[in-house]
Amino acid sequence: MAPKTGEMLHLRGNALNAGEPVALPLTQSSMYHLPGVTEGLATYGRVDNPTWVHLEHVLAHLEDAPCLIFPSGMGAISAALLATLKAGSRLLIPSDGYYVTRVLADQFLSGLGVSVTERPTTTFTEGGFDGFDVVFVESPSNPGLDMMDLPAIAASVRAAGGITIADNTTLTPLGQRPLELGVDVVVASDTKAMGGHSDLLMGHVASRNAQIMERVEEWRRVSGAIPGPHEAWLLHRGLETLDVRFDRMCTSAQVLAERLADHPAVKHIRYPGLPGDPSHTLAKAQTTRFGFLLSITLETEDKAETFINSCPMLRPATSFGGVHSSAERRARWGDDVDPAFIRLSVGCEPVDELWQAIEASLKAL
Repeated sequence: MAPKTGEMLHLRGNALNAGEPVALPLTQSSMYHLPGVTEGLATYGRVDNPTWVHLEHVLAHLEDAPCLIFPSGMGAISAALLATLKAGSRLLIPSDGYYVTRVLADQFLSGLGVSVTERPTTTFTEGGFDGFDVVFVESPSNPGLDMMDLPAIAASVRAAGGITIADNTTLTPLGQRPLELGVDVVVASDTKAMGGHSDLLMGHVASRNAQIMERVEEWRRVSGAIPGPHEAWLLHRGLETLDVRFDRMCTSAQVLAERLADHPAVKHIRYPGLPGDPSHTLAKAQTTRFGFLLSITLETEDKAETFINSCPMLRPATSFGGVHSSAERRARWGDDVDPAFIRLSVGCEPVDELWQAIEASLKAL
């Protein structure tokens, strides 16, 4: 069931007393006034913050599940994995997903006695899931935009006695609902489209499994992996426009993908919304929108760099999901892609104006 974003906008307002501010206050305090009994009260800034509490209430509404926030997307991923793994556990992750997740698994989790296996997104089910304690999935994959059959994988993992964790950063709860597809835990980098303005780092973990969420909360409390209240306030403000931003970005991405697919300078394109894309069938079945990310491969690395750096409506930057369209050549970070492969994040610019800038930059190559 899609989240009711209109209702989300009034979650705070409908609980206000007369004279209280409509906008969420920013609580910036490490200490709380605690005379006598402390039960049921905020106690310390590492444990409690009223700004966090309301933000988590809003995110829980979007995910339709209890939610905890973290100071970055990788903070959320780390918390979810460390709350569900122990020495001797077996972890399965995509070999072509977000590379920092692989670094965490290979360089840190493996050193703690976790056995790590990697499989490509397109053949992720080959070999089955018997013996895996945690299966971490990412669909669409970042940056390749390949997709997995999430309901089938979640059911198979559960039957084998494991749990699934899904990174839903690229589509947000408005574009894909992994928990409703049978996944146990959702993680996301809210640095991207959820915040939407490229001015904060944040992540969240959501799950309907109370035991997992208790462990995640305990990890946050004892590790100190907490978000700042100002960043929480910024994310809350960003969420208030998520619906309109996400709709604009996805609609524009579809228009641009269809035009780029016919452009002679583009050697290859990936966008799940294109009928001929390898991910199209799965995307139609399990997503509500095709997303705002697309990729194009140009003729050479030099042309890719020239295009990215010369287009006045593309910011040459890593990350994605902001109101400003951005692009980067992912091979520079070590992703196993063509040197001329470009990940393009479509922002909120008027689509025809954006297309004119892209077309002009491609023509000049």
